[in-house]
Amino acid sequence: MRVLSMLGAVTMLLATSVVPAWAQTPAERAQEIATALQKDRLYVDPAYGPALPESQRADVRAKAEALGFPVYSVVLPLTAGDAFQGKESTALTLIIDALRKPGLYVVVNGGSRFPWYEAHELPDVSEDKLRAARQRALDDTDYDAGPTQVLARMYQVLADPSLPVPTKSTRPSRSAPDRSGDDGSSAGKVVGYVVLGLAVLVGLGLLIGRIRSGHGPKSGHAPHSRGGKPFAIPPHVAATVAAEQRRQLTREVNRELTALGSELAALPDARGLALRHQQSALDAHHAAAKVLDASEDLLDVVGAKVLLDQAHRSYDAAVAVAADRPIPDVPGLCAFNPLHGRAATTPTQVKSGDTTVALPLCTQCRQALKRGKAPASLPGADGPYWHGTDLWARTFYGAIGDDLPAAVARGDHRD
Repeated sequence: MRVLSMLGAVTMLLATSVVPAWAQTPAERAQEIATALQKDRLYVDPAYGPALPESQRADVRAKAEALGFPVYSVVLPLTAGDAFQGKESTALTLIIDALRKPGLYVVVNGGSRFPWYEAHELPDVSEDKLRAARQRALDDTDYDAGPTQVLARMYQVLADPSLPVPTKSTRPSRSAPDRSGDDGSSAGKVVGYVVLGLAVLVGLGLLIGRIRSGHGPKSGHAPHSRGGKPFAIPPHVAATVAAEQRRQLTREVNRELTALGSELAALPDARGLALRHQQSALDAHHAAAKVLDASEDLLDVVGAKVLLDQAHRSYDAAVAVAADRPIPDVPGLCAFNPLHGRAATTPTQVKSGDTTVALPLCTQCRQALKRGKAPASLPGADGPYWHGTDLWARTFYGAIGDDLPAAVARGDHRD
């Protein structure tokens, strides 16, 4: 039976997990970036390549060049398991040591979009002005702005000779941690923040897409919310929490895949409509396992979760038809951020320019649009995930366009 044979293949996929090993030491990774910066003072990690068009990169280069002193900009995905242990400060220190050239060094974690900076052997560059330019850039850009937008604005503001030192911000804020303590004290604070971050993220339903928290290594100023609320998670801890998010979500999806696979295998032979729903459930289940097995980032794991949800709904429909009951009308997950949970029953008409699309959106995102605010979308490489060009962005996680399991079967998720 095709159902059982495909289920067996899925089971083998789930049993064969691949854990990539980091092949570079921190010094080697820093040297790799430093070598690239000698050719181009804007380094963008290849992971963000498709999401950052040349026009955005050119804007950053032009505004940095206008400053009249060397500016080295680095956009990286930072997580707890990488060569820099997810810390912008570590990346800055090692890159400066590797390049050994005077200049303004700026590192942005593509997941948090908050610039960390250090002026190295630039005595004429004021720390107060750097802090003011950074704060102005954050105030002038929306919470879902990408790292290149924030960098370009920061350099543009920094070029203004009349830039004042920032006064106390009118935005809600928290007290910034003292970064001058010993390593033991700093480590204790980081552990505390990790625990706090995990608790906050669980309580808010994994709303990391709403957070643009962080501060520069010398700024002395607290992060500010784009949604009007203070956050208490510094960017290096947010990166750690994001990595833990992905691990937890992966485990959750893996467990649900195994459980649903057993239920699918136990289904009796069916015909007609019940068989079609069974096959749809199996196709979606197989696609979810395929995506999870080859996942490279949180967006892929969320894609597996969406496909698994489709499989669950098709399974429930198959069971209902077999029992001669009405098929339950269960909406899919929120298109802007599937981690928000189920969408409202009626799709929301979302208009942008001359284009209108009907999207399944949760109550939170619907209300944000009504208020004229940007929804708390799942973050991608440079802003909301749907700014990208991958399968998830093109289809809003299957909300529009082609059948998502069929697209995965064709390998479209790897385009």
